[in-house]
Amino acid sequence: MVEKPLVVVESPTKVKTIKKYLGRDYNVAATVGHIKDLPTKEMGIDVEGGFKPQYENIPGKQKVISALKKAAGNALEIYLAPDPDREGEAIAWHTAEVLKKKGRRFHRVLFHELTEKAINEAIIAPLTLDRHKYEAQQARRILDRLVGYQISPLLWRKVKRGLSAGRVQSVAVRIICERERAIQAFEPEEYWSITAYLESDSPPPFTAKLAKKNGKKIKIPDQNSVDAILNELLKNDLVVEKVIKKTIRRNPLPPFTTSKLQQEAIRKLKFSAKKTMIVAQQLYEGIELGPGGPVGLITYMRTDSTRIANEAAEEAYRLIQEHFGQNYALEKPRFFKNRKKVQDAHEAIRPTSVFNTPEKVAPYLAKEQLNLYRLIWQRFVASQMAQALIDQVVVSIKAGAYLFNASGSSLKFPGFMRLYLSADQEIESENRKDNLPELSIGMQLKLNRYEPKQHFTTPPPRFSEASLVKELEENGIGRPSTYAAILSNIRGKGYVDLIKGYFRPSELGFIVNDLLVKNFPDILDVDFTSKMEDDLDRLESGDIDSLNVISRLYNPFKKELDAASEGMLSIKGVGFPTDLVCPVCNGRLHIKVGKNGPFLACNGYPECTYTRDYIRDEKGNVQPIESSYDEISDHNCTKCGRPMVIKQGRYGAFLACSGYPDCKNTQSLNLNETSQETGVDCPEESCGGKLVQKKSKRGKIFYGCSRFPDCKFAVWDKPVPKECPICGAKFLVEKKTKKDGTVITCLTKECGFREIPD
Repeated sequence: MVEKPLVVVESPTKVKTIKKYLGRDYNVAATVGHIKDLPTKEMGIDVEGGFKPQYENIPGKQKVISALKKAAGNALEIYLAPDPDREGEAIAWHTAEVLKKKGRRFHRVLFHELTEKAINEAIIAPLTLDRHKYEAQQARRILDRLVGYQISPLLWRKVKRGLSAGRVQSVAVRIICERERAIQAFEPEEYWSITAYLESDSPPPFTAKLAKKNGKKIKIPDQNSVDAILNELLKNDLVVEKVIKKTIRRNPLPPFTTSKLQQEAIRKLKFSAKKTMIVAQQLYEGIELGPGGPVGLITYMRTDSTRIANEAAEEAYRLIQEHFGQNYALEKPRFFKNRKKVQDAHEAIRPTSVFNTPEKVAPYLAKEQLNLYRLIWQRFVASQMAQALIDQVVVSIKAGAYLFNASGSSLKFPGFMRLYLSADQEIESENRKDNLPELSIGMQLKLNRYEPKQHFTTPPPRFSEASLVKELEENGIGRPSTYAAILSNIRGKGYVDLIKGYFRPSELGFIVNDLLVKNFPDILDVDFTSKMEDDLDRLESGDIDSLNVISRLYNPFKKELDAASEGMLSIKGVGFPTDLVCPVCNGRLHIKVGKNGPFLACNGYPECTYTRDYIRDEKGNVQPIESSYDEISDHNCTKCGRPMVIKQGRYGAFLACSGYPDCKNTQSLNLNETSQETGVDCPEESCGGKLVQKKSKRGKIFYGCSRFPDCKFAVWDKPVPKECPICGAKFLVEKKTKKDGTVITCLTKECGFREIPD
């Protein structure tokens, strides 16, 4: 008897949604992510044999594989439906290898949205497995393994065990380090502005900024220049020279791509990039909307494209007419052009049906799900609404040789702005000035006062998660689907800290970055990495072969690797030289790295044993910590980002900022409670604490944040420093069960990841 066809998806949470639409004619099973990968204890790539990868079943996935074989049974038709991207294609290929059987046929189906129409259309018209897309994923995996697996042991020998490098993540760290050094090197420059407070014959009063002298842009460097200009200005009347009135037409932004969704969710919802992707995955895979069962609310959330289907635009047109009126609807749909080189396999991120309004689905969504869905829904609907019309007036006012500018604007017709403004548009709207009074050429104005103001130029800003995602996207580093993992990895490795929402390199990050940039200039080059991403895209399109792509990276990399194996500076041994002199023997102090992190040591060792912990000042200069304590903690100050040190007070040990007296931040520390760290960072946004073992008042063990009482995060189950392979949660937990003993599970309710350790 021939069994029912099997549909294989990637995530267990999709199974119920797909079963709802396919009914009893199909079996549905999940791979729970990848089932094959390169080995964990060896490189697993035959370099001499054309970079052939040696895949093996992922440890802990044997039960999943057995379940897939059981679900397949004697079925002749297998529909492979992992996510419609490169990773999903690799999972589909590996699943086909595992389920391969004589007479069995494999079909590739792509669910761009989990709706009845999309699922049935994909099953009716299946595709073949895409070798080019699979090879693009495989090439990326090989490149990452070649770089990471060979540089990391080098860092263990030269710096510290446990460190790692990555083809893309190390470039991201470099970008953050270079921005920090630009901030440290920045010297502020003084400049001044002069504002005129004016009135005409009719209200309201208004202001104008000094802009030019003798037709050229004016620069006012100091107080003396201000005084000289004011003396001249007071001798002249202020007369309107030019009035320009115009109506500006403002178009809405396109629907979200992955990177733009991450940026906007970070800024407007205070989500992290990882959290954004987890919640978006939930919305894509299906939400229970009452007795009707799960419904996929958004299209696939990993996309570079702004393309939308005609049907979606037409549906938006009907909703806009019904909810906002004909004035807000377009005569024909608005379509957006993709940027050059953008992969167009998927649509932009949009609601699967705009008639599933946020208000309609609100009772069924968690708060975070609703907030993200509302953002996606509003952005898409707004993209199909009429332009906004803004009346703007720009006035030039002459005072002798000087020219002042004044402007005002008002919203004539809100158009799409009635529904949605991006974070940048909200700022622009807040800064928009009110209307000016009615002014005409030749009108003399009344001066109430001139107001000079001193300013100083500011350094470039540190990267937030949103601005770093934007920087990576604009430079072609990685791909939007990898940004969340990149940001998580560079923090998890201890190379950067996220302090008050902004990235700062740790001392270890600076040290590792400097070594890698010096010894691997190609691999750490932004342009080189960007070109590799372009090559992977060309590989997916079938324009280039994988051996060409891999060789282009590996050949120069191998030369740099061989040279670095001998020539890379050992921070364990010699260390980085500084300009500081040893106070004991007048030798030179070097930066070294020990088991507790970076420290200063005399280069006269072993004859001179002088060592000190150190910090860096605002200019990046190394400063030894000369104090009565000699133990630096693994915590950073939540106020200024400098290291916290352990001090002894009348009530026992506590943490104090090493920046004292400039920063007087302190934090309680019970060494008996926090002596057993788990190695897991607190998952709360911008916390910076660690999860440590504690005891409740009744003596029960639990795990809480080391920054208590400032952070009250706690769990009963023991945290495991391992990222969830399904939802990307920062850590897993260890549970004890009667049936299976110890199991490793994910705390994310909707995830369902479960693993029995070997």
